[in-house]
Amino acid sequence: MGQIELRVFEFRGWEIDLARRELRALGSVVPIGSRAFEIIETLLDSPGELVTKDDLMKRVWPGLVVEDNTIQVHISAIRKVLGEDKNILKTIAGRGYRLLGDWTARPENFTEQPHLHEQAQSTAVAFRTNIPMAASPLVGRETAVEQLSELVSAYRVVTLTGPGGIGKTVLASEVGRRVFPTFQGDVLFIELVSLSDPDLVSSTVAHVLSLRIHGEKLSPELVARAIGGRRALLILDNCEHVIEAAAALTENIVHVCPDVCVLATSRELLRIDGEYAYPVPSLEVPAQDLEGSQDALEHSAVQLFVARTHSLRADFEPQDDKLPAIASICRQLDGIPLAIEFAAARAATLGIQQVAGRLDDRFALLTGGRRTALPRHQTLRATLDWSYDLLPETERRLLRHLSIFPAGFTIEAAAAVVDDLETSVALGISSLVSKSLVVLDGSEVARRWRLLESVRVYSLEKLADADEHGRAMRHLVEFCLILFSPFAPESEIDPPIDDLEEYRREIGNLRAALNWALSSGTDATLGVALAATASDFWVAVSLVAEAGEWAEKALGQIGDATGTRTEMVLRCSLGYALIYTQGMSPRARQMLTGGLALAHTFQDFDYQQRATCGLWLFSARSMALKDALAFAREYEEVARGRDLQSRSTAAWLVGIPQTYLASHAEANEQLQWAIDQYPCARRRRDMMRLGADVRTSAKAHNTVNLLSQGFLDTASRTAGRAIEEARETNQPFVVCVALAWAAGFVALSLGEFDKARSFGEELVHLAYKHGLRPFHAVGLCVKGSLAARGDNPEAGIAPLRAGLAEMQQATYLLFYPFFLTELAAALGAIGRVDESLEEIGKALRFAVETDYRWFVPEILRVEAELLVLRGSDDPALIESLLRQSMGQASAQQAVYWELSAAVSLAERLRRVQKHDEAVEVLAPVYDRLSEGFFAPRVKRAKTLLDELA
Repeated sequence: MGQIELRVFEFRGWEIDLARRELRALGSVVPIGSRAFEIIETLLDSPGELVTKDDLMKRVWPGLVVEDNTIQVHISAIRKVLGEDKNILKTIAGRGYRLLGDWTARPENFTEQPHLHEQAQSTAVAFRTNIPMAASPLVGRETAVEQLSELVSAYRVVTLTGPGGIGKTVLASEVGRRVFPTFQGDVLFIELVSLSDPDLVSSTVAHVLSLRIHGEKLSPELVARAIGGRRALLILDNCEHVIEAAAALTENIVHVCPDVCVLATSRELLRIDGEYAYPVPSLEVPAQDLEGSQDALEHSAVQLFVARTHSLRADFEPQDDKLPAIASICRQLDGIPLAIEFAAARAATLGIQQVAGRLDDRFALLTGGRRTALPRHQTLRATLDWSYDLLPETERRLLRHLSIFPAGFTIEAAAAVVDDLETSVALGISSLVSKSLVVLDGSEVARRWRLLESVRVYSLEKLADADEHGRAMRHLVEFCLILFSPFAPESEIDPPIDDLEEYRREIGNLRAALNWALSSGTDATLGVALAATASDFWVAVSLVAEAGEWAEKALGQIGDATGTRTEMVLRCSLGYALIYTQGMSPRARQMLTGGLALAHTFQDFDYQQRATCGLWLFSARSMALKDALAFAREYEEVARGRDLQSRSTAAWLVGIPQTYLASHAEANEQLQWAIDQYPCARRRRDMMRLGADVRTSAKAHNTVNLLSQGFLDTASRTAGRAIEEARETNQPFVVCVALAWAAGFVALSLGEFDKARSFGEELVHLAYKHGLRPFHAVGLCVKGSLAARGDNPEAGIAPLRAGLAEMQQATYLLFYPFFLTELAAALGAIGRVDESLEEIGKALRFAVETDYRWFVPEILRVEAELLVLRGSDDPALIESLLRQSMGQASAQQAVYWELSAAVSLAERLRRVQKHDEAVEVLAPVYDRLSEGFFAPRVKRAKTLLDELA
């Protein structure tokens, strides 16, 4: 090895100098870490031959256990410096590496460096460090410390970047402490933050390294030569305000001092050759849905908050009731360690809830850092002041304007708000990214950026201080008007409903624009226009309630837009939203009626359709079935001779009220025609226009006709398909329609209790999550019915009453008689027969008064069964009710309800030994069934006939 140390190996312009421990390209030193050089040296001992991973570990990391990814870090570093010649280092998958090439050796001719009067030898103090012991454990950074410990041995220059307070200094210090015992050289921390003059960088480094340099003014070249062959890791901390000087010094050190590595911390990169960029990540914060669980404690941001709070208040414990607030604080502070420490300090004295509730005023709240900390680390505002003051005015202005985007921004959006060319804005964003004030928040396909929340709040204050806020927000509103114009009613292009992601990402910005425009008092006209433009968008992204909220606010400031198309749009939007979220309120009808009148004024067929459908929906759900049929016929007349979409929609509108009026055959025909003929390509667009999915709604409602007519298997399959199709739309109100009919009518009526339970639970969850009150009422009633039909009927009464009350409040009455009957049966099952007869009487009166005819046969049958439970002494009345039920069902061609009544009547006749008459009642009805023999009532009919035979 002695001879090898005096040789230089050459190949294709590359030189490996073992004596100087340098890798050179065409005579110039290439920056590379010490471990990486040792790997090259090991491979050079066996040129062209395989060197296994185990051999590398033994030579480069003697006595240590090293992971494969550690070796890979250094291999990547070598390949990076080899550039276009990276293929001379070949990987043999799973085995090891080869250094390819015909490397020739020559003796090294050493020449003395010319004696410079200004150069002197550094004071020889072997293996020293000036990094103090850590004052407290470093939380959440173990992985980062391990990665950086390897990186500083693979790369000559590693720069930690990130915003103020992210923990660059603390992390770099910990890395220095971690590597010092095995580094075999000095590990020195050099603080640059106090320097006001970039020319002092070289002298500061020379002072910390105890270099004796005399003569001329210190320069980076002189400092590098004075360091010479000394082995050291230099931590240059806080380089951003003297970045040019720090970069020049580091570059000279790298090229002149082969055994020196630099670990720099800065809010922007040094941008020198061989630099490895390490963006320091924020601490991990729990997602919003994990806030209240113990899993929140697995996230490093929460761990830091808990640790720091506990250190200031020994009795602090993170109980479950505190976790949601702690998690929310950490998330709102973007996982920035310094901000979390400030928050923990305040929580120790004020309490967690006080801190969580006052983060809007975070710059006044988050103060009081450690007394020994740098001044800019003693308040959150001071930390951001430091970064902001270092920016040129053009970048300050850009940063201020970017703060109005709570949901991030594209270059196009930023340019629109700043009112500048996209090219110059792009360059400004790039510079702010490099200074850790803007972060990438998108993909290669959809490039977006954002400000960390604390930076955004700070910059918003600066925007207001500069009297620029109003102008910037006005530009944002104008940008949103253009962006969302494809959803505007007057748009001649179809809205991009198949690719909504671009628009979903802008929801936060749209809300900010609307909120400002409709509350500033100066730009209400723009706000009203934007609310109308975006009304269909809210429905497309399943935010029906929000569509109504913005329409309500806009109508409150309608001003000069009164009597215009804009008012027409907003009225229809609010009317539909009220129907789905609050029910059939008088205000919903008022909105839709006014919208229809305006649509007639403007001869706008699209909005005539929308408003008519809305009024039809209002009438049908509030059980004004004749009114609903009248609106449907009116629509049918207007749609006659028009396109297939309009005609199939008309068939759907006509078929639904016919269903509940018990015209089952005609209703089935209308709804099936709508299902078959409706153009599926229009589904998602029409969901925005009509507030419903024609196919899903037609299938869901048609299950009533199919079941009533005895097509039980078909009804069950249709209910399942309706749910499948509804889920494809990703629209909660569409899915709720399908679930309500599948669980509320079909599954309960056919005794498919597992399906009813599954669908009912999904319905309750979905309706509650999206504020769809009418469907939540149905879900509660399904839950109550299942309990009532189980082993504990009494448990079903409360949810049934709650659901029925909610239906009444929402005037959503399509299910009302059905579940009143369920409540009556539950009361009868627990012996409260008189109450049950009151409820069944109420159901019958309601059904008769509203022409809710289809369920009257079943109401009559249940009333008869309740009289039996009471022990009525008037058997003729019971039999009369059952025969009346059969007669009405027969007139409606409702075989299933006729069979239900026939079973009850046959069982009663058998009890009085009228077997032949019982058979005569039941057999003809049973024989008309062609399917559905799985259903409990049908099975009971078959068993009864067999027993009677």
